[in-house]
Amino acid sequence: MVISQSYTVRILQEAEMIDFNTSPNQYRHWKLEKKGSVAFLRLEVDADKGIHPGYTLKLNSYDLGVDIELHDAVQRLRFEHPEVGCVVLTSDRERVFCSGANISMLGLSSHGHKVNFCKFTNETRNGIEDASDNSDQRYICLVNGTAAGGGYELALAAEHIMLIDDGASAVSLPEVPLLAVLPGTGGLTRVVDKRHVRRDRADIFCTLTEGIRGKRAVEWKLVDELVPRSKLMDTAITRATEFAAQSSRPSDAQGIKMTPIARKIEGDTVTYKTLSGSIDRSLHTAEITVTAPEEPPAQDIDGIIAEGCDFWPLAFARDFDDFILHMRANETEISTWVFKTVGKADNVEAGDTALLDNSNHWFVREITLYLKRTLKRLDVSSRSIVTLVEPGSCFVGTLLELVLAADRSYMLEGVFEGSNVPEATVRPTGMNFGPLPMCNGLSRLETRYLDDATQLDDVRAEAGKDLGAELADELGLVTFIPDDIDWEDEVRIAIEERASYSPDALTGMEASLRFAGPETLETKIFGRLSAWQNWIFQRPNAVGEEGALQLFGTGKQANYDRKRV
Repeated sequence: MVISQSYTVRILQEAEMIDFNTSPNQYRHWKLEKKGSVAFLRLEVDADKGIHPGYTLKLNSYDLGVDIELHDAVQRLRFEHPEVGCVVLTSDRERVFCSGANISMLGLSSHGHKVNFCKFTNETRNGIEDASDNSDQRYICLVNGTAAGGGYELALAAEHIMLIDDGASAVSLPEVPLLAVLPGTGGLTRVVDKRHVRRDRADIFCTLTEGIRGKRAVEWKLVDELVPRSKLMDTAITRATEFAAQSSRPSDAQGIKMTPIARKIEGDTVTYKTLSGSIDRSLHTAEITVTAPEEPPAQDIDGIIAEGCDFWPLAFARDFDDFILHMRANETEISTWVFKTVGKADNVEAGDTALLDNSNHWFVREITLYLKRTLKRLDVSSRSIVTLVEPGSCFVGTLLELVLAADRSYMLEGVFEGSNVPEATVRPTGMNFGPLPMCNGLSRLETRYLDDATQLDDVRAEAGKDLGAELADELGLVTFIPDDIDWEDEVRIAIEERASYSPDALTGMEASLRFAGPETLETKIFGRLSAWQNWIFQRPNAVGEEGALQLFGTGKQANYDRKRV
Protein backbone atom coordinates (compact mmCIF):
# COMPACT_ATOMS: atom_id res chain seq x y z
CA MET A 1 0.00 0.00 0.00
CA VAL A 2 1.33 3.45 -0.90
CA ILE A 3 0.92 6.05 1.84
CA SER A 4 0.92 9.62 0.63
CA GLN A 5 3.01 12.14 2.55
CA SER A 6 0.01 14.34 3.40
CA TYR A 7 -1.83 11.32 4.80
CA THR A 8 1.21 10.25 6.79
CA VAL A 9 1.57 13.72 8.29
CA ARG A 10 -2.00 13.46 9.50
CA ILE A 11 -1.25 10.04 11.00
CA LEU A 12 1.74 11.35 12.94
CA GLN A 13 -0.18 14.37 14.16
CA GLU A 14 -3.34 12.46 15.12
CA ALA A 15 -1.81 9.16 16.15
CA GLU A 16 -3.15 6.80 18.78
CA MET A 17 -2.11 7.32 22.37
CA ILE A 18 1.61 6.88 23.06
CA ASP A 19 2.25 4.50 25.95
CA PHE A 20 5.55 4.83 27.82
CA ASN A 21 5.16 1.53 29.68
CA THR A 22 7.12 -1.43 28.37
CA SER A 23 9.31 -4.32 29.56
CA PRO A 24 12.19 -6.39 28.17
CA ASN A 25 9.90 -9.12 26.84
CA GLN A 26 8.17 -6.44 24.72
CA TYR A 27 11.32 -4.82 23.35
CA ARG A 28 11.55 -4.65 19.58
CA HIS A 29 14.79 -2.73 19.23
CA TRP A 30 17.04 -3.37 22.26
CA LYS A 31 18.52 -6.52 23.77
CA LEU A 32 19.39 -6.45 27.46
CA GLU A 33 21.72 -9.13 28.79
CA LYS A 34 23.82 -9.42 31.92
CA LYS A 35 27.12 -11.14 32.60
CA GLY A 36 27.98 -10.85 36.27
CA SER A 37 28.71 -7.24 37.15
CA VAL A 38 28.52 -6.09 33.52
CA ALA A 39 25.37 -5.57 31.46
CA PHE A 40 25.07 -5.11 27.71
CA LEU A 41 22.47 -3.00 25.93
CA ARG A 42 22.58 -3.91 22.24
CA LEU A 43 20.74 -1.85 19.65
CA GLU A 44 19.23 -3.70 16.71
CA VAL A 45 16.35 -1.60 15.45
CA ASP A 46 13.51 -3.42 13.71
CA ALA A 47 13.12 -1.13 10.70
CA ASP A 48 9.44 -2.02 10.24
CA LYS A 49 8.40 -1.47 13.86
CA GLY A 50 8.28 2.33 14.16
CA ILE A 51 5.95 3.77 16.78
CA HIS A 52 3.89 5.23 13.90
CA PRO A 53 3.39 4.00 10.32
CA GLY A 54 4.76 5.80 7.27
CA TYR A 55 8.53 5.39 7.66
CA THR A 56 11.16 2.69 8.10
CA LEU A 57 13.90 2.83 10.73
CA LYS A 58 16.86 2.12 8.48
CA LEU A 59 20.49 1.88 9.63
CA ASN A 60 19.63 1.62 13.33
CA SER A 61 17.92 5.00 13.25
CA TYR A 62 15.44 5.61 16.02
CA ASP A 63 12.09 7.14 16.83
CA LEU A 64 10.32 7.66 20.16
CA GLY A 65 9.53 3.96 20.49
CA VAL A 66 13.22 3.04 20.42
CA ASP A 67 13.97 5.53 23.18
CA ILE A 68 11.02 4.44 25.31
CA GLU A 69 12.65 1.01 25.44
CA LEU A 70 16.04 2.51 26.29
CA HIS A 71 14.51 4.57 29.11
CA ASP A 72 12.86 1.44 30.51
CA ALA A 73 16.11 -0.55 30.30
CA VAL A 74 18.09 2.15 32.11
CA GLN A 75 15.49 2.25 34.91
CA ARG A 76 15.45 -1.54 35.25
CA LEU A 77 19.22 -1.77 35.41
CA ARG A 78 19.20 0.64 38.35
CA PHE A 79 16.44 -1.07 40.33
CA GLU A 80 16.50 -4.71 39.26
CA HIS A 81 20.26 -5.19 39.00
CA PRO A 82 22.15 -3.66 41.93
CA GLU A 83 25.03 -6.04 41.16
CA VAL A 84 25.69 -4.36 37.80
CA GLY A 85 28.47 -1.79 38.06
CA CYS A 86 28.98 -1.10 34.37
CA VAL A 87 26.74 -1.06 31.29
CA VAL A 88 28.04 -1.36 27.73
CA LEU A 89 25.97 0.34 25.04
CA THR A 90 26.63 -1.05 21.59
CA SER A 91 25.02 -2.21 18.35
CA ASP A 92 24.24 -5.68 17.05
CA ARG A 93 24.53 -4.48 13.46
CA GLU A 94 27.71 -4.70 11.44
CA ARG A 95 29.46 -1.42 10.60
CA VAL A 96 26.73 0.82 11.97
CA PHE A 97 26.24 1.83 15.58
CA CYS A 98 23.33 4.25 15.17
CA SER A 99 22.48 6.74 12.45
CA GLY A 100 20.48 8.94 14.79
CA ALA A 101 16.89 10.10 14.76
CA ASN A 102 15.00 8.87 11.72
CA ILE A 103 14.87 11.69 9.20
CA SER A 104 11.64 10.57 7.53
CA MET A 105 9.95 10.46 10.92
CA LEU A 106 11.12 13.99 11.72
CA GLY A 107 10.06 15.28 8.31
CA LEU A 108 6.57 13.83 8.69
CA SER A 109 5.97 14.63 12.37
CA SER A 110 4.09 17.56 13.78
CA HIS A 111 6.23 20.27 15.32
CA GLY A 112 5.03 19.39 18.81
CA HIS A 113 5.94 15.74 18.36
CA LYS A 114 9.45 16.66 17.21
CA VAL A 115 10.09 18.87 20.24
CA ASN A 116 8.60 16.38 22.73
CA PHE A 117 10.65 13.61 21.10
CA CYS A 118 13.85 15.63 21.51
CA LYS A 119 12.99 16.48 25.11
CA PHE A 120 12.32 12.86 26.09
CA THR A 121 15.42 11.50 24.38
CA ASN A 122 17.54 14.10 26.15
CA GLU A 123 15.96 13.24 29.51
CA THR A 124 16.82 9.60 28.83
CA ARG A 125 20.44 10.52 28.15
CA ASN A 126 20.44 12.61 31.33
CA GLY A 127 19.26 9.48 33.12
CA ILE A 128 22.26 7.55 31.80
CA GLU A 129 24.57 10.28 33.07
CA ASP A 130 22.75 10.32 36.40
CA ALA A 131 23.30 6.56 36.72
CA SER A 132 27.04 7.02 36.16
CA ASP A 133 27.35 10.05 38.44
CA ASN A 134 25.06 9.14 41.32
CA SER A 135 24.31 5.40 41.20
CA ASP A 136 27.87 4.24 40.47
CA GLN A 137 26.50 2.28 37.51
CA ARG A 138 28.86 3.57 34.85
CA TYR A 139 28.24 3.50 31.11
CA ILE A 140 30.66 2.66 28.32
CA CYS A 141 29.66 3.15 24.70
CA LEU A 142 31.23 0.75 22.23
CA VAL A 143 30.84 2.44 18.84
CA ASN A 144 31.29 -0.54 16.54
CA GLY A 145 30.39 1.33 13.35
CA THR A 146 29.32 4.76 12.20
CA ALA A 147 27.63 6.94 14.83
CA ALA A 148 25.86 9.92 13.25
CA GLY A 149 23.75 12.69 14.77
CA GLY A 150 21.61 11.27 17.56
CA GLY A 151 23.70 8.10 17.43
CA TYR A 152 26.76 10.04 18.52
CA GLU A 153 24.62 11.96 21.03
CA LEU A 154 23.72 8.60 22.57
CA ALA A 155 27.43 7.81 22.83
CA LEU A 156 28.05 11.22 24.41
CA ALA A 157 25.82 10.24 27.33
CA ALA A 158 28.30 7.51 28.28
CA GLU A 159 31.25 8.13 30.56
CA HIS A 160 33.70 6.40 28.21
CA ILE A 161 33.50 6.09 24.41
CA MET A 162 35.34 3.39 22.47
CA LEU A 163 35.47 3.64 18.66
CA ILE A 164 36.29 0.78 16.30
CA ASP A 165 39.49 1.47 14.37
CA ASP A 166 38.56 0.11 10.94
CA GLY A 167 39.41 3.10 8.76
CA ALA A 168 35.76 3.72 7.95
CA SER A 169 33.71 4.16 11.11
CA ALA A 170 33.29 7.76 12.22
CA VAL A 171 31.42 9.93 14.71
CA SER A 172 29.52 12.95 13.40
CA LEU A 173 26.94 15.64 14.12
CA PRO A 174 25.83 16.46 10.55
CA GLU A 175 22.52 18.20 11.33
CA VAL A 176 23.65 21.73 10.38
CA PRO A 177 25.06 20.94 6.90
CA LEU A 178 22.57 18.20 6.01
CA LEU A 179 19.26 19.14 7.63
CA ALA A 180 19.41 22.85 8.53
CA VAL A 181 18.58 22.01 12.17
CA LEU A 182 20.64 21.37 15.31
CA PRO A 183 21.44 18.16 17.17
CA GLY A 184 18.28 17.66 19.22
CA THR A 185 19.59 15.96 22.34
CA GLY A 186 22.37 18.15 23.62
CA GLY A 187 25.16 17.17 21.23
CA LEU A 188 26.59 20.65 20.76
CA THR A 189 26.65 21.36 24.49
CA ARG A 190 28.04 17.98 25.51
CA VAL A 191 30.86 18.21 22.97
CA VAL A 192 32.22 21.45 24.44
CA ASP A 193 31.02 21.34 28.06
CA LYS A 194 31.32 17.64 28.87
CA ARG A 195 34.10 16.41 26.59
CA HIS A 196 35.92 19.78 26.50
CA VAL A 197 36.45 19.76 22.75
CA ARG A 198 38.04 23.03 21.67
CA ARG A 199 35.49 25.44 20.21
CA ASP A 200 37.27 25.81 16.85
CA ARG A 201 37.57 22.06 16.47
CA ALA A 202 33.93 21.65 17.48
CA ASP A 203 32.97 24.14 14.76
CA ILE A 204 34.76 22.04 12.15
CA PHE A 205 33.35 18.79 13.54
CA CYS A 206 29.75 20.04 13.47
CA THR A 207 29.99 21.14 9.83
CA LEU A 208 31.59 17.96 8.45
CA THR A 209 28.92 15.65 7.06
CA GLU A 210 31.34 12.73 6.99
CA GLY A 211 32.44 13.22 10.60
CA ILE A 212 35.79 12.33 12.12
CA ARG A 213 37.39 8.93 12.57
CA GLY A 214 40.49 7.25 13.91
CA LYS A 215 43.31 8.99 15.73
CA ARG A 216 41.91 12.47 15.10
CA ALA A 217 38.70 11.52 16.93
CA VAL A 218 40.82 10.61 19.98
CA GLU A 219 43.11 13.64 19.64
CA TRP A 220 40.11 15.98 19.50
CA LYS A 221 38.54 14.25 22.56
CA LEU A 222 35.50 13.12 20.58
CA VAL A 223 36.14 9.54 21.77
CA ASP A 224 38.38 8.08 24.47
CA GLU A 225 40.07 5.20 22.72
CA LEU A 226 40.38 3.31 19.44
CA VAL A 227 40.06 -0.48 19.31
CA PRO A 228 40.86 -2.74 16.35
CA ARG A 229 37.99 -4.91 15.12
CA SER A 230 39.79 -8.10 16.12
CA LYS A 231 39.96 -7.02 19.77
CA LEU A 232 36.73 -5.03 19.96
CA MET A 233 34.57 -7.11 22.30
CA ASP A 234 37.45 -8.43 24.39
CA THR A 235 38.65 -4.88 25.05
CA ALA A 236 35.12 -3.72 25.87
CA ILE A 237 34.65 -6.53 28.38
CA THR A 238 38.02 -5.80 29.97
CA ARG A 239 37.27 -2.11 30.29
CA ALA A 240 33.75 -2.74 31.62
CA THR A 241 35.06 -5.22 34.18
CA GLU A 242 37.59 -2.63 35.37
CA PHE A 243 34.84 -0.02 35.74
CA ALA A 244 32.53 -2.46 37.54
CA ALA A 245 35.29 -3.42 39.98
CA GLN A 246 35.49 0.23 41.08
CA SER A 247 31.73 0.47 41.71
CA SER A 248 30.25 0.65 45.18
CA ARG A 249 27.07 -1.14 44.11
CA PRO A 250 26.42 -4.29 46.17
CA SER A 251 27.37 -7.43 44.27
CA ASP A 252 25.26 -9.70 46.48
CA ALA A 253 22.04 -7.63 46.72
CA GLN A 254 18.70 -8.75 45.33
CA GLY A 255 17.06 -6.34 42.92
CA ILE A 256 13.50 -5.02 43.07
CA LYS A 257 11.17 -6.21 40.32
CA MET A 258 9.66 -3.24 38.47
CA THR A 259 6.03 -4.33 38.22
CA PRO A 260 3.69 -2.80 35.60
CA ILE A 261 2.25 0.60 36.48
CA ALA A 262 -1.49 0.49 37.19
CA ARG A 263 -3.15 3.25 35.15
CA LYS A 264 -6.80 3.63 34.19
CA ILE A 265 -8.10 6.13 31.63
CA GLU A 266 -11.84 6.75 31.59
CA GLY A 267 -13.00 9.69 29.50
CA ASP A 268 -11.16 12.76 30.78
CA THR A 269 -9.93 11.12 33.99
CA VAL A 270 -6.58 9.36 34.46
CA THR A 271 -6.20 7.35 37.67
CA TYR A 272 -3.17 5.76 39.34
CA LYS A 273 -2.62 4.28 42.79
CA THR A 274 -1.16 7.51 44.19
CA LEU A 275 -2.70 10.25 42.06
CA SER A 276 -5.45 11.11 39.63
CA GLY A 277 -5.90 13.73 36.95
CA SER A 278 -9.14 15.28 35.71
CA ILE A 279 -9.18 17.29 32.49
CA ASP A 280 -11.28 20.40 31.82
CA ARG A 281 -10.95 20.86 28.06
CA SER A 282 -12.81 24.18 28.02
CA LEU A 283 -10.07 25.71 30.18
CA HIS A 284 -7.23 23.55 28.78
CA THR A 285 -6.57 22.52 32.39
CA ALA A 286 -5.83 19.31 34.27
CA GLU A 287 -6.49 19.10 38.01
CA ILE A 288 -4.07 16.61 39.55
CA THR A 289 -4.70 15.27 43.05
CA VAL A 290 -1.96 13.36 44.87
CA THR A 291 -3.16 11.07 47.66
CA ALA A 292 -1.00 10.41 50.71
CA PRO A 293 -0.50 6.79 51.82
CA GLU A 294 -3.25 5.48 54.08
CA GLU A 295 -0.67 3.96 56.43
CA PRO A 296 2.87 5.10 57.26
CA PRO A 297 5.39 3.53 54.84
CA ALA A 298 7.94 1.09 56.23
CA GLN A 299 10.82 2.71 58.13
CA ASP A 300 13.50 0.02 58.28
CA ILE A 301 15.34 -1.18 55.21
CA ASP A 302 13.95 -4.72 55.38
CA GLY A 303 10.42 -3.37 55.41
CA ILE A 304 11.16 -0.94 52.57
CA ILE A 305 12.56 -3.73 50.41
CA ALA A 306 9.61 -5.96 51.27
CA GLU A 307 7.19 -3.27 50.09
CA GLY A 308 9.19 -2.90 46.87
CA CYS A 309 7.28 -0.98 44.21
CA ASP A 310 4.43 -0.51 46.71
CA PHE A 311 6.68 1.57 48.98
CA TRP A 312 4.80 4.85 48.67
CA PRO A 313 7.64 7.22 47.65
CA LEU A 314 8.62 4.84 44.82
CA ALA A 315 5.01 4.21 43.81
CA PHE A 316 4.42 7.97 43.64
CA ALA A 317 7.60 8.56 41.61
CA ARG A 318 6.60 5.93 39.06
CA ASP A 319 2.97 7.07 38.80
CA PHE A 320 3.89 10.75 38.56
CA ASP A 321 6.61 10.12 35.98
CA ASP A 322 4.21 8.15 33.78
CA PHE A 323 1.50 10.79 34.20
CA ILE A 324 3.83 13.60 33.11
CA LEU A 325 4.94 11.64 30.03
CA HIS A 326 1.37 10.70 29.16
CA MET A 327 0.14 14.29 29.42
CA ARG A 328 3.08 15.73 27.48
CA ALA A 329 2.69 13.29 24.59
CA ASN A 330 -1.06 12.74 24.44
CA GLU A 331 -2.72 15.87 25.86
CA THR A 332 -0.81 18.66 24.17
CA GLU A 333 -3.64 21.21 24.45
CA ILE A 334 -3.93 20.83 28.23
CA SER A 335 -1.57 23.66 29.04
CA THR A 336 -2.19 24.30 32.78
CA TRP A 337 -1.65 21.68 35.47
CA VAL A 338 -3.29 22.43 38.83
CA PHE A 339 -1.96 20.38 41.76
CA LYS A 340 -3.78 19.43 44.95
CA THR A 341 -3.05 16.88 47.68
CA VAL A 342 -5.23 14.97 50.15
CA GLY A 343 -4.53 12.64 53.04
CA LYS A 344 -2.47 12.33 56.19
CA ALA A 345 0.49 14.68 56.29
CA ASP A 346 2.25 12.52 58.90
CA ASN A 347 2.32 9.57 56.50
CA VAL A 348 4.00 11.66 53.81
CA GLU A 349 6.63 12.77 56.33
CA ALA A 350 7.11 9.15 57.36
CA GLY A 351 8.02 8.35 53.76
CA ASP A 352 10.54 11.20 53.75
CA THR A 353 12.01 10.04 57.06
CA ALA A 354 12.47 6.53 55.69
CA LEU A 355 14.35 7.92 52.68
CA LEU A 356 16.56 10.18 54.77
CA ASP A 357 17.33 7.64 57.51
CA ASN A 358 18.28 4.93 55.01
CA SER A 359 19.91 7.15 52.40
CA ASN A 360 23.09 5.07 52.25
CA HIS A 361 21.27 1.97 51.05
CA TRP A 362 21.38 1.41 47.28
CA PHE A 363 17.61 0.89 46.92
CA VAL A 364 16.66 3.98 48.92
CA ARG A 365 19.24 6.00 47.00
CA GLU A 366 17.62 4.91 43.72
CA ILE A 367 14.17 5.94 44.94
CA THR A 368 15.40 9.40 45.91
CA LEU A 369 17.17 9.79 42.56
CA TYR A 370 13.98 8.69 40.78
CA LEU A 371 12.01 11.35 42.65
CA LYS A 372 14.66 13.89 41.69
CA ARG A 373 14.48 12.96 37.99
CA THR A 374 10.68 13.00 37.98
CA LEU A 375 10.49 16.46 39.55
CA LYS A 376 13.08 17.65 37.02
CA ARG A 377 10.81 16.30 34.28
CA LEU A 378 8.02 18.42 35.74
CA ASP A 379 10.27 21.49 35.77
CA VAL A 380 11.10 21.21 32.06
CA SER A 381 7.56 20.36 30.93
CA SER A 382 6.06 23.13 28.81
CA ARG A 383 3.03 23.55 31.04
CA SER A 384 1.89 26.19 33.50
CA ILE A 385 2.02 24.84 37.06
CA VAL A 386 -0.43 26.10 39.70
CA THR A 387 -0.63 24.62 43.21
CA LEU A 388 -3.63 24.95 45.54
CA VAL A 389 -3.02 24.44 49.27
CA GLU A 390 -6.40 23.83 50.88
CA PRO A 391 -7.68 22.39 54.17
CA GLY A 392 -7.10 18.63 54.16
CA SER A 393 -4.03 18.86 51.92
CA CYS A 394 -0.66 17.30 52.72
CA PHE A 395 2.05 19.39 51.10
CA VAL A 396 4.82 17.92 53.20
CA GLY A 397 8.47 17.45 52.23
CA THR A 398 8.55 15.69 48.88
CA LEU A 399 5.02 16.90 48.07
CA LEU A 400 5.93 20.43 49.17
CA GLU A 401 8.21 20.39 46.12
CA LEU A 402 5.01 20.73 44.05
CA VAL A 403 4.43 24.09 45.72
CA LEU A 404 8.03 25.14 45.19
CA ALA A 405 7.97 24.00 41.54
CA ALA A 406 4.80 25.95 40.77
CA ASP A 407 4.74 29.09 38.67
CA ARG A 408 2.34 30.37 41.31
CA SER A 409 0.67 28.92 44.38
CA TYR A 410 -2.45 29.77 46.40
CA MET A 411 -2.94 28.83 50.04
CA LEU A 412 -6.23 29.33 51.84
CA GLU A 413 -6.00 31.52 54.93
CA GLY A 414 -8.38 30.10 57.49
CA VAL A 415 -11.03 27.50 56.72
CA PHE A 416 -13.93 27.13 54.31
CA GLU A 417 -17.23 28.33 55.74
CA GLY A 418 -19.31 25.47 57.08
CA SER A 419 -16.40 23.00 57.03
CA ASN A 420 -14.89 21.33 60.07
CA VAL A 421 -11.63 20.49 58.25
CA PRO A 422 -8.73 22.27 60.00
CA GLU A 423 -6.92 25.08 58.21
CA ALA A 424 -4.34 24.32 55.55
CA THR A 425 -0.68 23.93 56.47
CA VAL A 426 2.57 23.13 54.74
CA ARG A 427 5.47 21.26 56.35
CA PRO A 428 9.12 21.35 55.21
CA THR A 429 11.29 18.28 55.81
CA GLY A 430 14.88 17.36 55.11
CA MET A 431 13.87 16.37 51.55
CA ASN A 432 13.46 20.07 50.72
CA PHE A 433 17.06 20.96 51.56
CA GLY A 434 19.17 19.12 49.02
CA PRO A 435 18.16 15.57 47.99
CA LEU A 436 15.89 16.76 45.13
CA PRO A 437 17.88 19.38 43.18
CA MET A 438 16.70 21.08 40.01
CA CYS A 439 18.62 21.08 36.72
CA ASN A 440 20.58 24.10 37.97
CA GLY A 441 22.10 22.02 40.77
CA LEU A 442 20.21 23.91 43.50
CA SER A 443 17.24 22.82 45.58
CA ARG A 444 13.96 24.54 44.76
CA LEU A 445 14.24 26.43 48.05
CA GLU A 446 17.75 27.61 47.17
CA THR A 447 16.50 28.70 43.77
CA ARG A 448 13.57 30.53 45.38
CA TYR A 449 15.82 32.37 47.84
CA LEU A 450 18.74 32.86 45.48
CA ASP A 451 21.75 34.24 47.35
CA ASP A 452 19.61 34.88 50.46
CA ALA A 453 20.89 32.44 53.08
CA THR A 454 18.87 34.14 55.82
CA GLN A 455 15.53 33.24 54.26
CA LEU A 456 16.69 29.69 53.64
CA ASP A 457 17.80 29.38 57.28
CA ASP A 458 14.44 30.74 58.43
CA VAL A 459 12.65 27.94 56.59
CA ARG A 460 15.17 25.36 57.79
CA ALA A 461 14.37 26.38 61.36
CA GLU A 462 10.73 25.45 60.74
CA ALA A 463 11.47 21.98 59.32
CA GLY A 464 9.07 19.38 60.68
CA LYS A 465 6.52 21.98 61.76
CA ASP A 466 3.08 22.71 60.32
CA LEU A 467 3.10 26.24 58.93
CA GLY A 468 -0.17 28.12 58.53
CA ALA A 469 -0.93 30.46 55.64
CA GLU A 470 0.31 33.63 57.32
CA LEU A 471 3.70 32.16 58.26
CA ALA A 472 4.06 30.39 54.90
CA ASP A 473 3.44 33.72 53.21
CA GLU A 474 5.90 35.50 55.48
CA LEU A 475 8.56 32.87 54.68
CA GLY A 476 7.89 33.23 50.95
CA LEU A 477 6.74 29.65 50.45
CA VAL A 478 3.49 30.55 48.66
CA THR A 479 2.40 33.30 46.29
CA PHE A 480 -1.03 34.37 47.63
CA ILE A 481 -3.11 33.57 50.73
CA PRO A 482 -6.72 34.55 49.92
CA ASP A 483 -9.41 33.91 52.55
CA ASP A 484 -12.63 31.94 52.08
CA ILE A 485 -14.46 34.95 50.62
CA ASP A 486 -11.92 35.55 47.84
CA TRP A 487 -10.59 32.02 47.29
CA GLU A 488 -12.92 30.77 44.58
CA ASP A 489 -12.79 33.98 42.51
CA GLU A 490 -9.00 34.41 42.76
CA VAL A 491 -8.30 30.83 41.73
CA ARG A 492 -10.90 30.89 38.94
CA ILE A 493 -9.61 34.17 37.51
CA ALA A 494 -6.00 32.96 37.62
CA ILE A 495 -6.81 29.78 35.69
CA GLU A 496 -9.09 31.51 33.17
CA GLU A 497 -6.44 34.18 32.64
CA ARG A 498 -3.80 31.52 31.99
CA ALA A 499 -6.05 29.87 29.41
CA SER A 500 -6.39 33.19 27.55
CA TYR A 501 -2.64 33.65 26.95
CA SER A 502 -0.57 32.35 24.07
CA PRO A 503 0.82 28.90 24.98
CA ASP A 504 3.96 29.75 22.99
CA ALA A 505 4.59 32.90 24.99
CA LEU A 506 3.91 31.08 28.26
CA THR A 507 6.36 28.31 27.35
CA GLY A 508 9.11 30.86 26.71
CA MET A 509 8.30 32.89 29.82
CA GLU A 510 8.12 29.91 32.18
CA ALA A 511 11.32 28.34 30.87
CA SER A 512 13.11 31.64 31.34
CA LEU A 513 11.88 32.14 34.92
CA ARG A 514 12.16 28.64 36.39
CA PHE A 515 15.94 28.24 36.38
CA ALA A 516 17.42 31.19 38.20
CA GLY A 517 20.97 30.82 39.41
CA PRO A 518 23.95 28.98 37.93
CA GLU A 519 23.87 27.55 34.44
CA THR A 520 24.68 23.87 34.15
CA LEU A 521 24.96 21.35 31.35
CA GLU A 522 21.28 20.49 31.83
CA THR A 523 19.95 24.06 31.91
CA LYS A 524 21.98 24.91 28.83
CA ILE A 525 20.62 21.93 26.91
CA PHE A 526 17.00 22.45 27.90
CA GLY A 527 17.21 26.22 27.41
CA ARG A 528 18.50 25.75 23.89
CA LEU A 529 16.00 22.99 23.22
CA SER A 530 13.11 25.21 24.28
CA ALA A 531 14.30 28.25 22.37
CA TRP A 532 16.45 27.32 19.38
CA GLN A 533 14.90 24.01 18.41
CA ASN A 534 11.40 25.45 18.71
CA TRP A 535 12.46 28.21 16.33
CA ILE A 536 14.74 26.34 13.92
CA PHE A 537 12.32 23.42 13.58
CA GLN A 538 9.73 25.82 12.16
CA ARG A 539 11.96 27.76 9.77
CA PRO A 540 11.40 27.23 6.02
CA ASN A 541 15.10 26.45 5.60
CA ALA A 542 14.42 23.23 7.54
CA VAL A 543 10.75 22.34 7.06
CA GLY A 544 9.57 24.43 4.09
CA GLU A 545 8.73 22.83 0.76
CA GLU A 546 12.32 23.41 -0.34
CA GLY A 547 13.81 22.93 3.14
CA ALA A 548 16.59 20.49 3.95
CA LEU A 549 14.55 18.29 6.27
CA GLN A 550 11.83 17.89 3.67
CA LEU A 551 14.16 17.18 0.73
CA PHE A 552 16.63 14.92 2.53
CA GLY A 553 17.09 11.69 0.59
CA THR A 554 15.41 12.97 -2.58
CA GLY A 555 18.61 14.06 -4.31
CA LYS A 556 17.31 17.62 -4.51
CA GLN A 557 19.23 20.56 -3.09
CA ALA A 558 17.61 22.67 -0.38
CA ASN A 559 16.86 26.26 -1.36
CA TYR A 560 17.79 28.39 1.66
CA ASP A 561 16.58 31.85 2.55
CA ARG A 562 20.03 33.42 3.02
CA LYS A 563 18.98 36.21 5.38
CA ARG A 564 20.34 35.99 8.93
CA VAL A 565 17.54 36.66 11.42
